[in-house]
Amino acid sequence: MKKILCLVLAVVMALGLAACESAGTAPAQEPVPAAEAASEQAADYSAYTIRIYSNSNSPERTTWLINAAKEAGFTISIDDNTVFNGDNAAVQAANENKDGDILFGLNEVRWSELVNGQYENLKVADWTPSWADRVGEYKYDGKAYGLVIQNILMLYRNDELGTNGEALHFAHWADLVNCGYSWYRQGKVGGTTNTNINNAMLYSFTDPESPAGGISVDGWKTLWNYCANGNFTGDSYGLDPLIRGDVQVSTYYSSSLYGNIDAAATSGTYENPLRGTLQPENWALVEIDDGTYYIAEYVGVLDREGRTEAETEAVKAFAEWFGSADTQIAWSEEFDSYPCNLDAAAALFAETPAIYTIKNCSHTNVAGTDMTYAEYVGAHTKEWTNIMTNLGFYWKDNAAAPAEPDWDNLDWGTLTQKAE
Repeated sequence: MKKILCLVLAVVMALGLAACESAGTAPAQEPVPAAEAASEQAADYSAYTIRIYSNSNSPERTTWLINAAKEAGFTISIDDNTVFNGDNAAVQAANENKDGDILFGLNEVRWSELVNGQYENLKVADWTPSWADRVGEYKYDGKAYGLVIQNILMLYRNDELGTNGEALHFAHWADLVNCGYSWYRQGKVGGTTNTNINNAMLYSFTDPESPAGGISVDGWKTLWNYCANGNFTGDSYGLDPLIRGDVQVSTYYSSSLYGNIDAAATSGTYENPLRGTLQPENWALVEIDDGTYYIAEYVGVLDREGRTEAETEAVKAFAEWFGSADTQIAWSEEFDSYPCNLDAAAALFAETPAIYTIKNCSHTNVAGTDMTYAEYVGAHTKEWTNIMTNLGFYWKDNAAAPAEPDWDNLDWGTLTQKAE
């Protein structure tokens, strides 16, 4: 993906320079790389170690950030996902340890909880970066601001291993269960990607009056159908079985899609891999009228007891640097992510990739409420997890699959509670 983006940007820049020269004007300056931007920073904040909590904490990301921050004059401490894994674990660790300066990553559900003060030991400080007006709708004004955008995707093979040329167009994500093609489904209830797939699948079944976690019983029947008739291939995510041709339709998260397709196509490992990224050759996105479920990762500054004004200045300077266009360009190039920062996105992409032009259903209003769907998910997500866990959703071994529930005779009041 990085090679493709570099090639696209090189062509665009070459054309732009040629146009400028032919008009007799000086070419526009390129964005300043993160390392160069760091060298221009007047203050050295390295004397204070900034404690960071994040779920975007793969070893590759934490190592990159520690080194880039050092070059920028900051000293940071951040644990990778061998210490804790996932947004819930990151927030719990920060809440228990009470030593955090920065939180980044997570999603709208967690950030809404944080901004609204739902954690005993976590308070998001007032803070407004210079680039606050460059992240569009992805902000909690005065509190937290968007870094990267991700969504969950449904894609399919359209070659002889897939639909053989038939285009797939659904009204809802849940229409997958009646599509007539084989699909991958996940093998466990938890996990960020799995949760977002469930959020997308349940979107068309919201019912604020339903005792079943605000989802109609038909919604839970459909999700059971998705489990019972889908294919769990042993893979943690759905791209690999689609690349192998084990299934015809699958799901995956956006941030690593292009890079992983490109890597598989050039690896020589697969007989018939997916080919093409920005211009797919033997695969496509399923067109879904509802759109898809998006999350944005944010960065915010935490109040920390005992921190001096000078140390707080260092923390806010780090957050300013991290979310800036230059740093987000470097981060996005390294990890194939799509930045919230509009200036960074414009520098990276000649046009918005198709996977980020899909309608965002998480920001639509839920009928009968004053909540967006993301807020509705936040209000009910624990109940949904409890329902799926208590009823045995997402079994790994089909030979040991639980019997389908007797939907007309369930005690939803009990099922929405965590099992003792």
